[in-house]
Amino acid sequence: MSKPRSLPSVRRNGIFGHTVLALDDEIESIDGMRISTRSRTWLDLARRVSLSDLVCMGDQLIRIPREAFEDRTQPHDTLVGLRALVGRHPNLQGVMRAREALDLMRVGSDSAPETLLRLAMADAGLPEPDLQLAVRPGDAVSPTADLGYRHRRLAIQYDGEHHLLDARILSDRRRDKAFESAGWTVLVLVLAKDDLADGCQPAIRKIKRILRTAWLDHPQASGFADVG
Repeated sequence: MSKPRSLPSVRRNGIFGHTVLALDDEIESIDGMRISTRSRTWLDLARRVSLSDLVCMGDQLIRIPREAFEDRTQPHDTLVGLRALVGRHPNLQGVMRAREALDLMRVGSDSAPETLLRLAMADAGLPEPDLQLAVRPGDAVSPTADLGYRHRRLAIQYDGEHHLLDARILSDRRRDKAFESAGWTVLVLVLAKDDLADGCQPAIRKIKRILRTAWLDHPQASGFADVG
């Protein structure tokens, strides 16, 4: 529970209280209750959560919503907006971590596991992948991969539990077939909690193996060196 700095913080069992300096556009009202906006909550959590968790939350704030499944068409915020928010609070505890998270956030991660996989790829020295990669660029109805490398024709799909539903299995197969028909390699990853905690090492090894093979086959392709 947050209170203005002019008032003492809350001290009750089961409640974590702190005082804040929040501007008017960092507060919203839901059913008559004043709460911090999603973006301000993200900034306040920078003092308490890990960098990777902060990046995951930030990616969800800036991702483009899917109009067919969500009751909105605009992201909750943008990188520019979040940078401006952080800039207004240079002395806030956790602000350095928030700045570091901003440098790691990308538009296009639809879930926390996708973000964690992307961060693990960066930690492993892999090239930064494209996100929401369309097999047919510019086609609004083109099948997309969660992430991947167009120059290497590698499409990486992270499939969570909802992908195990019968209807989704058929849809995913059509999606993957479209990439395969266009000459792409499709890597479908199902990451367990232990995999995510272990830096996605099994997935990283698979991606490196595919990229290494692609480099050996086409060593002159632009943008890539041997991944080792």
